[in-house]
Amino acid sequence: MTTQPIEVTADDARYDALRRGFNQRWIAEPDYIVVATSADDVVAALDKFLADPAHVSRRLTVRSGGHCYENFVSSADVAVTIDVSQMNRAYFDPSMNAYCVEAGATNWHSTTQLYRKAGRALPGGSCYSVGSGGHISGGGYGLLSRLFGLTVDYLYAVEVVTVADGKKAKVTLARKDSRDAALRDLWWAHTGGGGGNFGVITRYWFRDLPSPPAQVLLRSVAWEWKDLLKRPDLFKSLVRRYGQFFEHEQAGTGPDFIRRGYRDMFTLLKLTHMSNGKVGLIVQMDGTKKDSPDRLKAFLDHLTEGFAAGPGPHVAQTVLDRQMGEHSAQRELFIPTLLPWLTATQSLNDSGPNRCGKYKSAYHTKAFTEQQIDAIHHHLTDSGYSNPDALLQIDSYGGKVNDVGPSATAVAQRSSVMKLQYQTYWTWNADADHNGVYDYRDAEKDARIAEPHLKWIRAIYAGVYKETKGVPAVADPAWPASRSAGTDGCYVNYPDVDLDDTALNTSDQRSRRLYYKANYARLQQTKQRWDPHNVFRHAQSVELPRPSEGTAWPPPSR
Repeated sequence: MTTQPIEVTADDARYDALRRGFNQRWIAEPDYIVVATSADDVVAALDKFLADPAHVSRRLTVRSGGHCYENFVSSADVAVTIDVSQMNRAYFDPSMNAYCVEAGATNWHSTTQLYRKAGRALPGGSCYSVGSGGHISGGGYGLLSRLFGLTVDYLYAVEVVTVADGKKAKVTLARKDSRDAALRDLWWAHTGGGGGNFGVITRYWFRDLPSPPAQVLLRSVAWEWKDLLKRPDLFKSLVRRYGQFFEHEQAGTGPDFIRRGYRDMFTLLKLTHMSNGKVGLIVQMDGTKKDSPDRLKAFLDHLTEGFAAGPGPHVAQTVLDRQMGEHSAQRELFIPTLLPWLTATQSLNDSGPNRCGKYKSAYHTKAFTEQQIDAIHHHLTDSGYSNPDALLQIDSYGGKVNDVGPSATAVAQRSSVMKLQYQTYWTWNADADHNGVYDYRDAEKDARIAEPHLKWIRAIYAGVYKETKGVPAVADPAWPASRSAGTDGCYVNYPDVDLDDTALNTSDQRSRRLYYKANYARLQQTKQRWDPHNVFRHAQSVELPRPSEGTAWPPPSR
């Protein structure tokens, strides 16, 4: 007996919850939301959407975990949203000789199910509620990535519901070793090409997944802004040395202790706005190595050289005892702490409270320039803005990520040593429509609620990348050396529509170049083959090639 997928309409009590994602800035008003529990449900939902003439000018969107930072899933032009969150299993599939992760599985689903059943793990993100559908297709990374690489480096196959003829949906299985070149291209497009571009992802399969360390060593520390404001030289030294450490570590240069090997270490430097009161650092290392405590100390000593010596006020390590971005307080980890990997992953997993947010990103291939450091300090100490939930988070990167070539997957950034996420969060905090409560309608009525936060994050981004016209530009061999700021574009899973705003981005590089670099042409050809009618689209989706671009991309050697 064939069953129809669940449809949630506006008269259903679930509608208000299901029409929005994590970022409370974006609230859609679709005709209905489809709660899909199988690929057949997705096929039925797509066929119904395509058959309705009223949907021609409106969009169909897909949600797994709901963490899209822009309004690509929830916006006024959305007619139907397909929610795949109920497809959330992770298991070994003997028919594929691979581990299957369904698109609706969150990071926590995949972590607990794969590890408890098989002792394996995806080297994915630390935010527990992010859905696999978008996280993986954008090239997901996490605290194990320096040691094991990206999630997509293990991707063997993907199941996608496609509509190549624009009329009828079809379940398509694309493998890394498919005989058909078009299927191999579809597989490749899902190794970093981003979500919402080619079809509805329902399942992934992975081979040779790594086993995480049985134990990890964690430490969280913080430094008081009141001390750093007295010693801006030490704040700048912290940022400078952090970047230099990972540049040297990647190149095998620098002080001898760096060459002892730090691929097992992942760090998150939380450079908050001064109104937060503290700057923080979270570190995870392989706890099974006997020298990990010594290596951790050497790393921290390197970062904080001069903090407790010399003239002027000293800056002491303190407890990370407050929310910083998406991470909650880590008081217990001030003392280096050894925990089982799964326990540690649970303790660091967080999404933060429900609120609005704006984000920007950057890849850096080198340590920060002095101009970049000055700009970071200037905007984090801006007295005209006060928001403890505004920050620049700098993740260590590289390691095994950079062992893979830039065209082997759709993730082109394979030489970076740091990955940056600019963040600012806020709540409505005003009853603009005078109905006695705070909710999203207040922000719709009064743009001033979001305006100071958008102004600040745009200003810090423009300031840091002033040398490359407002964005972390991809290096161009034709540029003079003075224009190379050690940047390599942006991360597609941290989408930012400002990249395509010529008032904010005065360079000649738009989002397609910053996200995908030279891989964009192949993604366009894949789009032409699998979604020629542009059914799956959003403000920064892969565009169909223009007629003149039709032969611009030679197929790779097979």
